[in-house]
Amino acid sequence: MSTATTGTPTTMTSPARRTSPLAGSLASTRAELLRLRKWPAVWVTIGAWLALTVMFGFLFNYVSYKTGDTSFSNEGVTARSLLDDILPANVPHVLIQGMPMFGGALMLVLGALVAGNGYGWGTWKTVFTQGPARPAVVTGSFAALTVFVVTTVVATLALCFGLSLLVAGVESQAVVWPSFSDTAESLGAGFLVMEMWALLGFLLGTVARGPALSVGLGLVWALVVENLLRGVGQLLGPVEAFTKILPGTAGGSLVGSIVGTGGADPTPGVLDTLSGGTAVIVLAVHLVLAPLLAGWLVTRRDVA
Repeated sequence: MSTATTGTPTTMTSPARRTSPLAGSLASTRAELLRLRKWPAVWVTIGAWLALTVMFGFLFNYVSYKTGDTSFSNEGVTARSLLDDILPANVPHVLIQGMPMFGGALMLVLGALVAGNGYGWGTWKTVFTQGPARPAVVTGSFAALTVFVVTTVVATLALCFGLSLLVAGVESQAVVWPSFSDTAESLGAGFLVMEMWALLGFLLGTVARGPALSVGLGLVWALVVENLLRGVGQLLGPVEAFTKILPGTAGGSLVGSIVGTGGADPTPGVLDTLSGGTAVIVLAVHLVLAPLLAGWLVTRRDVA
């Protein structure tokens, strides 16, 4: 006798939900990569970071070198030092010196947009009810975001080498390449800093379930609140202890351990609060906790 005549209910299972967790994660990763690749806001965010790298890493130094005007941010620096700073040998430092503040803030925006618009557009609501299980969807989104972070760091390295070679050619300077170990160290540090901020942005987007609030809160925290707390920490011991576990402190200290803090006029966001090893540990904690908390929120809350 057929099911229809007996009145016995049948459970309809979506083919997507019958797939293995690995297959679901891979499918979600491909879908997220397609969404991000075709989304102009992603490329605008990455382009903004590359533009900042050009301006603060090369353009201002080169203009100061050519004009002899060091009043902007290079007072007391010789012309030769300005030129050396933008030649290929110094690319590992140029690559990461803007990441703790400006690059991190933009990656935070990217992570918040990825998660926030998943809710705001109703994309995740549809996928959660019809597609793979939620852990697979979140894992795919994390993987796609990480791919774009890696792409951003590698593109920044390529851009820095291209511009430094251009300067060396125009100024008839010998090309001295940085060591492989220095380049690899900067690449690794840059990835850790940018990935941490991207995942924290993803967490904010998940908490707020929308892009606007999460982007606003993230930028205020990264650019204002942490700096204020570090200022207050110079007067209050407990606040100073708290600032040592903040993401900005960890990222800035890791970069500072590689490039130095620049003496009395350090690069914004670059710190010497923590040692390099301690900074890596704090970064690792944020890199683990942010996706775990975001994944827990996604799987436990209603999709509405």
